[in-house]
Amino acid sequence: MGEKKVSLPAKLINGGVAGLVGVTCVFPIDLAKTRLQNQQGIQVYKGMLDCLAKTVRSEGYFGCYRGAAVNLTLVTPEKAIKLAANDVFRQKLSKDGHLPLWGEVLAGCGAGTCQVVVTTPMEMLKIQLQDAGRLAAQRPVPAPAQAAAPGPAPSLVAPPPRARATPPQRPSATGITVELLKTRGLAGLYRGAGATLMRDVPFSMIYFPLFANLNALGRESAGGQADVQAQAPFWQSFIAGCSAGSVAAVAVTPLDVIKTRLQTLQKGEGEDTYRGIIDCTRRIMTREGPSAFLKGATCRALVIAPLFGIAQGVYFLGVGEMVLGFMG
Repeated sequence: MGEKKVSLPAKLINGGVAGLVGVTCVFPIDLAKTRLQNQQGIQVYKGMLDCLAKTVRSEGYFGCYRGAAVNLTLVTPEKAIKLAANDVFRQKLSKDGHLPLWGEVLAGCGAGTCQVVVTTPMEMLKIQLQDAGRLAAQRPVPAPAQAAAPGPAPSLVAPPPRARATPPQRPSATGITVELLKTRGLAGLYRGAGATLMRDVPFSMIYFPLFANLNALGRESAGGQADVQAQAPFWQSFIAGCSAGSVAAVAVTPLDVIKTRLQTLQKGEGEDTYRGIIDCTRRIMTREGPSAFLKGATCRALVIAPLFGIAQGVYFLGVGEMVLGFMG
């Protein structure tokens, strides 16, 4: 199966534009996924829709986009690295225009490994910002001052000032970064790197070969036989990206739950902290059961499917080539 030749700058632009558009569309669902996965004892949210409704009610519409700035800043290099690396590996591993299945899997593995450099700090910061609202919702509301307390009658001229609970300061990406670098060094930003690698490499090994084969069906059906030079139509690339993305996302959800738990720094009352991947897996299995490993699976499918559908649609539309053409 041949691939069209695309310059590296065009690949990077395609990946970056696709990431920006995709994240903007699906970020609220990703926020719901993070909050649902981090729930252990107190069940603040009953599901994705309940989480989004309560978030809008308590934090406003833009509360659904907490952490989006980090994602929008870093998703461009992340998606650019992922898509470009996969394409480069596919070209290097193909022989006479044909890439065997093992080559597709290996190319996906290489792409997933390369992107972890950017993905780990991005996810680390994003998770803290996304989960702050859930932790705030768990805090008990301070009771008002007792109105019928015995004692002298209050003055009618100047009523006593009512104690006003000061809301907790919202974390910022800059503040978290500075604190992590100050206390834990660069390793603090790469907390959970092993779990991120453990999630992203299998994801890419499933996603890219599955997408390539689904996308090839469009070219085969167009002329009755495989046309290696023909480019799949937009709808074919979009559907192939959505389908491959949702399958890969659900398949690695248990690994995503482990990664999310390990990277969450602030825990709610009675929630476990973990010493590593094995300890996290054991505690979740023991205390919450196997179903806990599928928390947020629906959200992940709803996030990843359009995200990669848009990504592959932009990639195959050749937005990067058009941008470079205007610049040239």
